[in-house]
Amino acid sequence: MPRRDPGPSIKDKDQYEALRDKGYSKEKSARISNSQGAEKRGGKSGDYEDRSKQDLYTEAKKADIKGRSKMTKKELMHALRNN
Repeated sequence: MPRRDPGPSIKDKDQYEALRDKGYSKEKSARISNSQGAEKRGGKSGDYEDRSKQDLYTEAKKADIKGRSKMTKKELMHALRNN
C-alpha cells in the first residue's frame, strides 16, 4: 500500500508514518512527530563562555553583527545571544 504524504504540517514524516504503522491516531502521531522534530532542528545557543574570542568573532561574522571587531568577548556573547 503506497504511503500518503501527511502534509506540510508534519515535521518528521518518517516518524509520523512509523507511529501510524504502530496504530497511533493521526492526531497523536502528528503531535509526537512535530514535538520531537522541533528538538532535532533546534539547538541551544551554545556555551559561549567555553569558546574563544576568535570563535565568537567568527560566529558574529557569519551572523553579520556590526561592530564585532571592537567588541570584547562578553559583548560578542551578548550580541550572539540577542541577534
